[in-house]
Order: sequence, then C-alpha cells, then structure tokens
Amino acid sequence: MMQSSPFNFRRLVIWIGRLVVGGIFIYAGYAKIFLPNFIPSPLFALKFSIATNLSNFAMQVESYKLLSPGGVSFVAHTLPFAEIILGLLVLIGWHLRIWASMITLIMLGFLTVVTRAYLLHMEINCGCFATPEPLNGYTVLRDSALAALCIAMTVFAFIEARKPHPWTAPAQS
Repeated sequence: MMQSSPFNFRRLVIWIGRLVVGGIFIYAGYAKIFLPNFIPSPLFALKFSIATNLSNFAMQVESYKLLSPGGVSFVAHTLPFAEIILGLLVLIGWHLRIWASMITLIMLGFLTVVTRAYLLHMEINCGCFATPEPLNGYTVLRDSALAALCIAMTVFAFIEARKPHPWTAPAQS
C-alpha cells in the first residue's frame, strides 16, 4: 500500500505548467517561423517564406532598441527554433529541471524587455506570436502570469526531484 498519493499540488502545477508553457513556446516558435507569410507551395517558396518571416521577426526584435544589428540577427534566427525545442523538451518532461530552468530564464528575459518597452511608452509590436499585437498592459500581465507559472513549475520540479516517486518508492511493511 502506498503511503502518499502520486497526485499532489506540486505535481499538478508541474503538469499544468508543462502543458501550458510547453504548448505556448511551441506555438510561439512555430508562428514566428511559418505563420506571417506562409505560402503552401513548392519548397523554394517555403524557404523564401521562412526567410521573410525571420526577417520580419528581426524587425520586431530591433524595435526594442536593445541589441546591435548582429545581436538582432542572432536572436531573430535562433529564438524561434529554441522556443520550439525547449517547448517540446518541457512538454516531454525529460530532464525537466534543466529545461524548466532555461524556459524560466527566457520568460523572465521576455518579461523584462516587454516591461521596459511598456514603461518607456514604446509604440511597437510585441513580437510574441508573430501577429500584429501592440505592446500594452495586457501583454505585461500575460508575460507576468507565464513567468510566475514558469517559476512555480521550476521550483516544484526541483522539490519533487528530491523525493522518491510514490509509484517507485519501496513498500514499507
């Protein structure tokens, strides 16, 4: 007989965090790569569309006025792919502490940049999901809620990793 239930509040937060944050990161990366100028035609047109989409995302990154042109290009060409990969890894749950920590750092970075732009009253596109979305208070609140969920998921993943899982714990007589 098991002494503790395999379901508790921490595991519920981890599970919800993995689904929500992993799904959002996968969608955000996919949207930045494929959605703005998606052309369902031969491979050349798809390649051109991806290059165009990443260039559009580079303009959104540049509008925050934080990075040099080389930094803007690097972020615009790596961030969408990193979001997809990290989203998949968090969704899968393999080495969750590592990937949840990375996603938490990225989310805190997003929150910092978006909050800075909002407080400076910059009239720019958020660039979050590759759709024309103005940067406003809702964007800051949404990023704050996601950052809080990421932090909770990461902290609870570290706490749960210290304990044996109830289904694999040795039975005590």
